[in-house]
Amino acid sequence: MKPPRLVVLISGRGRNLRALIEAQRSGRIPAELAGVISNRAEAEGLQYPHAAGLPVQVLPHIGFQDRAAFDAALAQILRDLRPDIVALAGFMRILTDGFVREFEGRLLNIHPSLLPKYAGLDTHRRALAAGDAEHGATVHFVTPALDSGPAVIQGRIRIGPRDDADSLAERVMEQIELKIYPQAVAWMARGELRLQDGAAVLRGKPLAGPATLEDLEEAFR
Repeated sequence: MKPPRLVVLISGRGRNLRALIEAQRSGRIPAELAGVISNRAEAEGLQYPHAAGLPVQVLPHIGFQDRAAFDAALAQILRDLRPDIVALAGFMRILTDGFVREFEGRLLNIHPSLLPKYAGLDTHRRALAAGDAEHGATVHFVTPALDSGPAVIQGRIRIGPRDDADSLAERVMEQIELKIYPQAVAWMARGELRLQDGAAVLRGKPLAGPATLEDLEEAFR
């Protein structure tokens, strides 16, 4: 049986992309990395797939008449790549309902907050402003409602008294995101994770709540 095809979408630094590439190259994610797509030609993260010899496509959103026109072009690229899994890794675009519905069940996203808290942007600043004791990140299936799809796995850390938005973002990235995203993609690549009837199903059981850092396999800790 051929391995599932994985495509990653990025807009910026690409640290989650690098983690996915490393996990795929080491065999922890049993998938074929079929391509990387960026909506920004200057995205720093493009250095990683270029260095790894992976197929890269750049589709600048500037120049399209509207969001729907960009999404239509992006959808055509994905149809050509035939992905089984599409991982949004810092892809800073709000996707149209039509796009999401076409690829629903294949789309995963990682969001830097303890969803349902703080959908959208500036999550670290918002957590600090609210006086939260904890903060973290969530991997979820993408559905038409922004950052509201079924959660798959979530990690949390304590907010320290000296944390600012930058230090909190770095700790969430290093201690949570770079672990839980490769794990979720690995589950999906192995056929253990799917979206069914509006719920995240892991190993045949609907998740009543997201998995946690304690559920990470040893290879992803």
